[in-house]
Amino acid sequence: MLKNIKAVIFDMDGTLIDSMWLWKTIDMEYLKRFGLTLPEDLQDEIEGMSFSETAAYFKKRFNLLDSVETIKDEWNKMAWSYYIEKVTMKEDAHQFLSHLKHHGYKTGIGTSNSKELVTLVMNKFKIDHFFHSIRTSCEVAKGKPSPDIYLQVAKDLMVLPEECLVFEDVPMGIMAAKNAGMKVCAIYDDFSKNITDEKIRLADYYVNGYTDVMELIRNEA
Repeated sequence: MLKNIKAVIFDMDGTLIDSMWLWKTIDMEYLKRFGLTLPEDLQDEIEGMSFSETAAYFKKRFNLLDSVETIKDEWNKMAWSYYIEKVTMKEDAHQFLSHLKHHGYKTGIGTSNSKELVTLVMNKFKIDHFFHSIRTSCEVAKGKPSPDIYLQVAKDLMVLPEECLVFEDVPMGIMAAKNAGMKVCAIYDDFSKNITDEKIRLADYYVNGYTDVMELIRNEA
């Protein structure tokens, strides 16, 4: 898995941390403020979008008067307590990050989440020292499945795309990394368990968790 790889890049939500489940709840609560119900297709429609793109989508689709920045601020406030009190790291993710650091791999994060919540996660789990680059999709032209975010992280790390292995949990993210010319390992997440077959088809590797990754590494040694 790590042969000829110089850098490992991670999505955050659903990949390093168990958090994807909370966003549907936040979407429902947010729309309820305006007397709206959650459309069945909403989660599929916004998959991969940056935080800013998602806010712009909500504003247009639901004819909201609030600015994109106001919508983003509200989502950050609504998500804050969830991330502090209920979000956990994926099992053995810390062990894998320690392994990468010990063996000299460059590491980065390319996430669709907000900078504020990314900073909260880094501080809560004390993992910011593992990463040489932390980028959000709001910092590039287009969100996933565009390759922009992963190409930017690779540029930060000063490595070629083909020297990168990306960990992702949803199809749009997997496609973003593949569109960037990178290897991709899809990881199990409860939120996307109903599309596991699609994730396996799109990715180069598939694992149930970082325990599997550590086992693969030991077997390859």
